Amino acid sequence: MPKKDAPWLFRTYAGHSTAAASNALYRNNLSKGQTGLSVAFDLPTQTGYDSDHELARGEVGKVGVPVCHLGDMRALFDGIPLERMNTSMTINATAPWLLALYIVVAEEQGADVAALQGTVQNDIIKEYLSRGTYICPPAPSLRMITDVAAFTAKALPKWNPMNVCSYHLQEAGATPEQELAFALATACAVLDDLRAKVEPAAFPAMVGRISFFVNAGIRFVTELCKMRAFTELWDEICLSRYGVADERFRRFRYGVQVNSLGLTEQQPENNVCRILLEMLAVTLSRGARARAVQLPAWNEALGLPRPWDQQWSLRMQQILAFETDLLEYDDLFDGNPAVAQKVAALKDGARAELAAIDGMGGAVAAIGYMKGRLVESNAQRLARIEAGTTTVVGVNRFTTTEPSPLTTGDGAVMRADPLAEADQVQRLAAWRAGRDEGAVRAALDALRQACATGANVMPPSIAAARAGATTGEWGDAVRAVFGEYRAPTGVSRAASNRTEGLDPVREAVAAVSSRLGRPLKFLMGKPGLDGHSNGAEQIAARARDCGIDITYDGIRLTPAEIVARAADERAHVVGLSILSGSHVPLVAEVIDRMRAAGLAEVPVIVGGIIPEPDAAALRAMGVAAVYTPKDFQLNRIMLDIVGLADRVAAAAA
Repeated sequence: MPKKDAPWLFRTYAGHSTAAASNALYRNNLSKGQTGLSVAFDLPTQTGYDSDHELARGEVGKVGVPVCHLGDMRALFDGIPLERMNTSMTINATAPWLLALYIVVAEEQGADVAALQGTVQNDIIKEYLSRGTYICPPAPSLRMITDVAAFTAKALPKWNPMNVCSYHLQEAGATPEQELAFALATACAVLDDLRAKVEPAAFPAMVGRISFFVNAGIRFVTELCKMRAFTELWDEICLSRYGVADERFRRFRYGVQVNSLGLTEQQPENNVCRILLEMLAVTLSRGARARAVQLPAWNEALGLPRPWDQQWSLRMQQILAFETDLLEYDDLFDGNPAVAQKVAALKDGARAELAAIDGMGGAVAAIGYMKGRLVESNAQRLARIEAGTTTVVGVNRFTTTEPSPLTTGDGAVMRADPLAEADQVQRLAAWRAGRDEGAVRAALDALRQACATGANVMPPSIAAARAGATTGEWGDAVRAVFGEYRAPTGVSRAASNRTEGLDPVREAVAAVSSRLGRPLKFLMGKPGLDGHSNGAEQIAARARDCGIDITYDGIRLTPAEIVARAADERAHVVGLSILSGSHVPLVAEVIDRMRAAGLAEVPVIVGGIIPEPDAAALRAMGVAAVYTPKDFQLNRIMLDIVGLADRVAAAAA
């Protein structure tokens, strides 16, 4: 038989509720043949807050595991030998801190730290563009990325200090050309900064440690060509821009998660086929094959996947790797003229975008430009789905369906443990009570000093981890020196030139505004720590284009701030967007505060990934309408907003 290539790493993105619960999940997945770990952290951990912080309310353990201190990290990897593990941690703003905790746990296990293998995502630029889990302004954020890279060059030579993450760019609406260009521009920004922090002789090897985390969408031929284009462009950049002569250090090393954006709430069983096709895009071409693949579960558009759902995704990978003959052949697409033509076109488009970004001074200077491009591209994508020019089976075509036995009955969708937050807060208090406060204060002082003087932040972060400092204390230390940042929303004040189907909505808006005696005022708010703002941006942009007076201040607002803004703006309707699963407590707090502020008559609408029992609970507490991903007709939502404002006008008459 032909000699087979080794398969890629099999991963599942996982973590929820508590470190102990996530550890049990990891052990279970590893026992089923998973060969690497991909750790999902909750939003407070990602944004540098402890579980008992005001902004953490409702968010603890929802989209990942809470890690507040060394004890949590110990529990997370209990019984898992880190020296023999390849661990990918989806962490960005707090990457130095989480890596520090990981190193200390490995040391406690007796591991050779220099042998550790894995990745911290550590891509802040895409956080400004698409996900929102940033803390500091661009310049100090870039500095901390390269601090991690410079530290790993000597201490963790097998570790990937940055995973340039184009995945979330596609989730935010990027075209393939934009995904290529924006990711490569980010990598260049990091390497340009890193070059001054390592010895010239060591720099090529550091270029070789930069990895990528890529999205694979449903147009899998285009996505396959995109991966070949990524490989060729990266080789070109490494050779021409950075002079890396050794081909080994110019290899495009990437992991992938296939497209969660394309998962549908309608007929969710179809997602299995989508996930499989998307996996082929990153495995079929040998020369552009992913080094690690993690597949979402078929039902992630409905809520948290169960262990069985994650197992199904793992088995898909194993069947492709071990039952088929894929790994026995050289690249199947070399010499294919259609593939070569598409790859060339993608490279040309990406080069044009890269030239535009370079002309602005690089990725950091071009954040506003890139954000605006993503919002516009996403708006065009949604408009095509609305119009039916892009087919989504079960959504805008072939919608007749039988009830799915996979989504019925108790336990069809997993829920995070509702008691996990209180348990985590209690254990956090116990941790603080049992530590040496003097040692913690000294370690945090040293961290602030390093931030202020330009010293590498990794050694004092490791010392703070050993001393027992918490995630929130580390976050407060860097915030105190570097400040905080609010990224651009990408929603301009000027209306777009899209007019298709908007005239009836604009007429309705004008009529209601006349009855109200002033322009219809809609306030769009994102309470809590959820940074997935794509939906909120598209609602805000469409409201703007329909003539509604829209206020959208971006992510990470407290319920108190949203209510105060609603009062100041005299909003007629308030919309809340929450995708983290924290909708029930956060919406309840907003409604309670609105009633206390005399705004009980102002209708509230809510959007997010919201199971029907939760939707019923929201309506029972006074929410006027609940929208989920199945509600893709934005003009219909706009008319609902107009109708709610009309009721306000009628009540005031």
